[in-house]
Amino acid sequence: MAILDRAEALQPLETLVVAHGGAIVAERGYRGHATSAPTSIMSASKSVISALVGIAVDKGILEGPGQPIAPLLADAMPPNPDPRLSKITIGHLLSMQAGLGSTSGARYGAWVSSGNWVRSALAQPFEDEPGGRMIYSTGSTHLLSAILTRQTGRSTLALARDWLGPLDGFAIASWERDPQGIYVGGNLMAMSPRSLLAFGELYRMNGVTPDGRRLISADWIEASWEPWTTSRYTGDGHGYGWFTRPIAGEEVRYSWGYGGQMLYVVPRLELTAVMTSSVNAPSSRTGHRDDLHALMGEIIAAIADLASHGIEAETTN
Repeated sequence: MAILDRAEALQPLETLVVAHGGAIVAERGYRGHATSAPTSIMSASKSVISALVGIAVDKGILEGPGQPIAPLLADAMPPNPDPRLSKITIGHLLSMQAGLGSTSGARYGAWVSSGNWVRSALAQPFEDEPGGRMIYSTGSTHLLSAILTRQTGRSTLALARDWLGPLDGFAIASWERDPQGIYVGGNLMAMSPRSLLAFGELYRMNGVTPDGRRLISADWIEASWEPWTTSRYTGDGHGYGWFTRPIAGEEVRYSWGYGGQMLYVVPRLELTAVMTSSVNAPSSRTGHRDDLHALMGEIIAAIADLASHGIEAETTN
């Protein structure tokens, strides 16, 4: 793929791996990086948290997106809590519609410097009503990690290794924790690009592994890819831990982490791609994220052209 050579010009880009029809057809590490080596996927891990919540719902551990979170986090609620806290649901946390002020971006440092990240996230002032506009906040997905931990009595890392472990190639190499030992919901998770690709392929296959085991319900994946709200910064739809946008004429579902950690799924073309990048600069402000979307557009166009001629993509590196 000549695209792999051109992609090297994107200086922050570290790896690129593409699968079509379930097989890796393009793979390249740039500037000494390898697709088999663990790297921080940053907020792309929000899709993993969403998967764990969906599995917990399938298992009856959680009731579903409409379940209020206040009873699940009762001992972490602030004194004299705002009545709107009782209206926040699991679905609101997943879709970033809790209404609470963000703990990401400029507020991230203060949040992670607090002694209790769960209490701090719940104590943020309301900037909208629950179910209102999208307010991107890692605090929301961290609350989900806390809920999973409390409801199961197990860490989210243990749950991920148990519930997603049957997926061949899936492995979390490391994952940081908050001061109370709760694994960070939706950030600071490391896995290899190949492992992230395997996770994306699981979603492309509607929750079924290559050997036929169902790990996530098709209904949950459909709900996760439903654009429940819209990003005010990009105009892209946002579901449960996933963004949606058209690229090169195709409906694309993607996860996005700081610096340019990207997982793309294009169901109609049976296409999944992972791109990882340096975490030294924000991909949105530098334009790198837009460059990665454009690169994905080239990949889509190339695969679509092959498919239109009945040609299978050849493996390349």
